[in-house]
Amino acid sequence: MSNSALSQSHWLRSYYFFRALFSIAWIAAAILFRGQLGATAFLLMIYPAWDALANLVDARANGGLKANSSQALNVVVSTITTLAVIVAVSNSTYAVLAVFGTWAIFSGLLQLYTGVRRWRHYGAQWVMILSGAQSALAGSFMISRSLGMAVPTILDITPYVGFGAFYFLLSAIWLSVATYRKAGA
Repeated sequence: MSNSALSQSHWLRSYYFFRALFSIAWIAAAILFRGQLGATAFLLMIYPAWDALANLVDARANGGLKANSSQALNVVVSTITTLAVIVAVSNSTYAVLAVFGTWAIFSGLLQLYTGVRRWRHYGAQWVMILSGAQSALAGSFMISRSLGMAVPTILDITPYVGFGAFYFLLSAIWLSVATYRKAGA
């Protein structure tokens, strides 16, 4: 593995660990503040905003937005979602869940594409590909729940965030193992 590829692999590993930690903290806060409207609204807005920022930083660290069109588009989608969540929070929890579901579909497909593109260079992207596909499916489930009778809460979104944390953590571990194996070979 070249020094450049090794450096990028280290970046991705750190990036994936940090994203997992953020998601775990978000889940803890969602559980802790689930009945408090202001805190819940903040958490609902911050999650897609965080995703936009994380994709922006990652794209810049990996050749820029032009070289990473799927992440550039994900920045736009997540930013628009943040604004849509602000509007939806003042409307209804059904609307919030529908917005999150729509976002999960688009961002999942973009993550899937990013994982496929990165596979050739860094390997160990199967987890991100699986995560992207599952995100799209979870989005469909959230949209169907938003049309149901049960009143949605922030806890309807925490499994989605939890699976994201799991996949980011698994990707970081997988990259660590792959780097260790290549270094030993």
